[in-house]
Amino acid sequence: NEENLELSLNMLGEFTKMFSAEFAIRYFINMFPEETYIKMFTWTKSDNVHQRRLASEGLRPKLPWAKGIDFDINKGILPLDNLYFDSERYVTRSVANHLNDISKINPSLVLDTLRRWKKSHKQNEKEMDYIISHSLRTLVKKGHKETLEFLGYNYTPEIIVSNLNIKNEKINIGESILFSFNIEAKKDEQLVIDYVITYPMSNNKKSTKVFKIKKLLMNETTKVLIKKKHPFRVMTTKKLYSGEYNLEIQINGKEFGSIKFFITV
Repeated sequence: NEENLELSLNMLGEFTKMFSAEFAIRYFINMFPEETYIKMFTWTKSDNVHQRRLASEGLRPKLPWAKGIDFDINKGILPLDNLYFDSERYVTRSVANHLNDISKINPSLVLDTLRRWKKSHKQNEKEMDYIISHSLRTLVKKGHKETLEFLGYNYTPEIIVSNLNIKNEKINIGESILFSFNIEAKKDEQLVIDYVITYPMSNNKKSTKVFKIKKLLMNETTKVLIKKKHPFRVMTTKKLYSGEYNLEIQINGKEFGSIKFFITV
């Protein structure tokens, strides 16, 4: 309540030094957005690493398992301007996760922010590269053209993908598929190689998920063989159904062949 607001925010700042407070702060963001925002902004300059992290983590627009907040992402990104050059990975990881959340809403805002931060040279190059990579991981998986070009990837790489093969096209749940394919470069190319699995669901619906394979620098006329094993375990977080699945090779955000396989549950 308003009567105890200052005390509550001050105590959350103390509590977070000992245990997480990013879930609790979100109730205050919704009820007292401006007062809470001002307090969180002061924490960006705190000597305590946990308070600095809370200033980012608590304002994440899509914080997992947390209460939703109704807060302007353009304003919420401003505290990160004080945090991206932090010396602690605990803080910069939160900053990158915060940007990754925003990328699902406004990719251009994230790319513009990263360009501005990189140009400032306030953060060392290695850590800035980490922030960029971790912030853009969802957009890379989605094959977002502007993101791939920002990272130095050719959106239409001059490559040939051949001999896509699944060793065991019919498996039971708990087993794995083994697949392989060749990549041949027509010129020097920097590649980010992923694969996409399409899952059957109930009511004839389907879902897809992108998985990482590797990043690869290829020289002209180079040919490489890629091999990968993907397990299909029983999981409480994702129910698997019997039926036809699809495996698609995705390189620099573009599809380069697909193949079907079958699972019996």
